[in-house]
Amino acid sequence: MARVLVVGGGIAGLWTAVKAADAAHAVELVTKTVLADGSTAHAQGGIAAALFPDDSALRHYDDTIAAGAGLAEPEAVRVLCDEGPARVRDLIRFGVEFDRGDSGLERGLEAAHSRARILHAGGDATGAAIEAALVATVRRRAVRIDEETMLADLIVEHGQVVGARLLAASGALLERRADAVVLATGGSGCLYRHTTNPSVATGDGTAAAWRAGAAVADLEFVQFHPTALAAPGTPLISEAVRGEGAVLLDAAGRRFMPEVDPRAELAPRDVVARAVWRRMSEQGGAPVLLDATGLGEAFLSRRFPGLHAACRDAGYDWATEPVPITPAAHYAMGGVVTDLHGRTTLPGLFAVGETARTGVHGANRLASNSLLEAAVFADRAARALGSRSRHVPTSGVGTWPDVAPVPAPTAGTSVRRAGGEAATHRVSADSSCTSAVGRDDLQALMWEHVGLERSAGGLAAASARLDGWRAPEVHDRRSAEDRNLLDLARLTVAAARARRESVGAHFRSDQPDAAVAATAVAAAESPALEEAA
Repeated sequence: MARVLVVGGGIAGLWTAVKAADAAHAVELVTKTVLADGSTAHAQGGIAAALFPDDSALRHYDDTIAAGAGLAEPEAVRVLCDEGPARVRDLIRFGVEFDRGDSGLERGLEAAHSRARILHAGGDATGAAIEAALVATVRRRAVRIDEETMLADLIVEHGQVVGARLLAASGALLERRADAVVLATGGSGCLYRHTTNPSVATGDGTAAAWRAGAAVADLEFVQFHPTALAAPGTPLISEAVRGEGAVLLDAAGRRFMPEVDPRAELAPRDVVARAVWRRMSEQGGAPVLLDATGLGEAFLSRRFPGLHAACRDAGYDWATEPVPITPAAHYAMGGVVTDLHGRTTLPGLFAVGETARTGVHGANRLASNSLLEAAVFADRAARALGSRSRHVPTSGVGTWPDVAPVPAPTAGTSVRRAGGEAATHRVSADSSCTSAVGRDDLQALMWEHVGLERSAGGLAAASARLDGWRAPEVHDRRSAEDRNLLDLARLTVAAARARRESVGAHFRSDQPDAAVAATAVAAAESPALEEAA
């Protein structure tokens, strides 16, 4: 029996805690706010799995590889697609009630999928349904739950993670010893001015792992969702709305996506998001419009009850008028490097969910693969907790010899690229920085220079500005989050500067040709063209 500390209360953390408790480990689960307050509960689009007779794991594999723009790890994708159906059946056993019709489970089509394979619950409340079921399940297990408790740093002794320092709501620092620490803290959407993520998404696990010396990779790959409502809070408007037939219009009411990509509104997210960004720039920053009026009031209120209410609360009747939308930071494809069992390059440390860089997503995540990835690899991590070796061999990371461990950072940052090439960039020591970081300023800087389109000049300007800021002394949640955001901003800029070509979600306006070529190849090879048009 191992002492296991799980940090994070979304699908990945809850799943790991449940399965670890079932394996008779002593499990403590800590979460920064309250259970059910993370990104999982906000997931609308659904969960993808090849569960139907006209589909297969191979088709799902092909779609995922294509979306990853040549950088998805084939073995990781195979694991995801082969084991995904079993994990969805586990969710049903945990109590998730997916939407059903007269013929059984209902399914939807989303961008870049060649088959309708997306399951939803409560229409557009899939994440909330999954979170509720897993919270109820974990509360029935012998799991110690500490809410309002934030990860501050990992405890490393003799090169091995042996626990974590936690920050209580009171500001007190707590120390927890464990045989294994599992990071499931989610992504870092709060790096940007516009994000679909909740306020807890400050990359705590990734930043703490990097400070402890774990390898991180692919931080330049940040997915921007094309359609967030241009209203306070930028609530996400699910891709499933476009899958059902909604279209994008410019300020003059003209549909423009068919001239951008043959898949139109169902092209991969990076393609649609950049097209929206550019059209907004061309029309002086005015939002693009999402037109769902052809779907009708009855269908919209039944299929998307949460979005129906969100539009109404923002003052829009989307059944009768197009609504304004903007791209927003949505998902981090990179993170803490793991093998196929969640093990990182530090003994005793695991990472799952959005915190982990499993290799599944490559340069661009396929819609509705995130919940599935969290379930599949959390399940594998929980099983690995009982193995004799709970860490990645020092000779390589899992089954991917081209992703080598990154040395513990000193005065610089070392960022490992998916292709194996390390790029080191100096980061000013905080003692020489002139001013404390302000979150609003950091988010504006990242949005302007490290957002949907990047360039050498913009990235250099961002790097220089970040080097002039120092992290605050950690004394409460806000200061701890700001330290993490500054660390991740520096790392993201370093990674974006190192990858000089455009690929997937990382678009360099000074080197656009690679992205154009990749888009053309994906479009030519996509079996979804006729269905999605």
